[in-house]
Amino acid sequence: MKTVYDIMQLLKRFGIYIYTKDRLADLEMMEDEIKELYKMQLIEANDFQIAILVLRKEQNNYKKK
Repeated sequence: MKTVYDIMQLLKRFGIYIYTKDRLADLEMMEDEIKELYKMQLIEANDFQIAILVLRKEQNNYKKK
């Protein structure tokens, strides 16, 4: 998992689709959903950590623009 697209595909496996036309809001919602999947033990710790890092990096890049 290296991109936001990869995370979207992971979420899609669980029937979670996020698109609000607001990129920052989408990234924040994806982060919340990843946290919930981890709490319910549906994804492994490694996938959780990588996903959070990718999302936060993308959020920082978006805020800098």
